[in-house]
Amino acid sequence: MIGRVFYTLDRRIGWLLEAAAFMSSMLVVGLMLFLVLARYVFGWSIVGLLELIMLFGMWLYMLGALIASRHNEHLVVDFVELQMSDHRLKLMHKALVSLITFVICLFFVVLAYRMLAWGLKRPQSTPGMGIPLWLPQASIMLAAVGCSCYSLRDLLCAVTGILHSGSGARQLKEGEY
Repeated sequence: MIGRVFYTLDRRIGWLLEAAAFMSSMLVVGLMLFLVLARYVFGWSIVGLLELIMLFGMWLYMLGALIASRHNEHLVVDFVELQMSDHRLKLMHKALVSLITFVICLFFVVLAYRMLAWGLKRPQSTPGMGIPLWLPQASIMLAAVGCSCYSLRDLLCAVTGILHSGSGARQLKEGEY
């Protein structure tokens, strides 16, 4: 029952992340195309347009990191894991890697929070359009919290797999909750 709730929640969050990433990428491409046309075809100089493009680009990068983390498709060095043949040992390795990742992500959350809190306490904005700097900083905070949640998910799945493999129960497959 709880697994189904988490699965449904994950699918909805995943859809929302992918929709936001799609919108961000369309805005980056559309605004960049408009910038090129405005400058080189019409001879216009639009102040601050690059700032807006960079804002949506920042959100796109952070949402992409979250999507990769959700699908467990981030960069990995799996040399050690490939050398292991025992399934339980692989799960222990995955648990250790997930624990280390989770601790690093928590450190990232603290740093992102401090940066965002500073940006809200001492507000600054971009020179051209006056975009508050906490807007791109919020994307970093979202990515930090989201990646922490996904690394905790991976840790819990690995630990659950270890516990189930010890009791002879059915093995959890990758991505199963």
